[in-house]
Amino acid sequence: MPRLTALDPIDAPGKSRELLNDIIERRGGVGGMVATMAHSPALLQGYLDFSRAMKRIKLPRALSEKISLAVQEWIGCGHCLDAHAAAGRAAGLTEADIALARQGTSTDAREAALIAVALRVLVEPSSITDEDVVELRSHGWSDRIIAEIVGLVALNVLTGAFNLLVGLEPAERNA
Repeated sequence: MPRLTALDPIDAPGKSRELLNDIIERRGGVGGMVATMAHSPALLQGYLDFSRAMKRIKLPRALSEKISLAVQEWIGCGHCLDAHAAAGRAAGLTEADIALARQGTSTDAREAALIAVALRVLVEPSSITDEDVVELRSHGWSDRIIAEIVGLVALNVLTGAFNLLVGLEPAERNA
């Protein structure tokens, strides 16, 4: 059961009301996470801006979803796991790809190396060494992709932690 209520635009603080109305106008509605983030105009604005910016990363969408699945498995956000599994399927991932991503790996060694470092960014960033970065480069990953991993992990921490804090669960658990 949600610990915070999702807000209708009419009940949201001024800036959040504007942001929600803009999303509704463009997309027809907002999800529970966004409507609940509306309690804090700063959080909602920050999330929307960060999310928009991370859509411009150079990482292939399917791999981005694999990393998100690995991070959300670690965090434990069922709501996010469901969303990223669906987005992964839409990006061409198979059920086997999704299962492996949730285990923090891939059948592709190049992808597995990137996913492993993303998980270390999440759980032990101080352990990352020069050699780890050299290894990523040896797999052909650019400095841009390596840098963007931190942003992707951070976005997943934001959404997963928020959903867990406010009690958002997958739809079937709320029924």
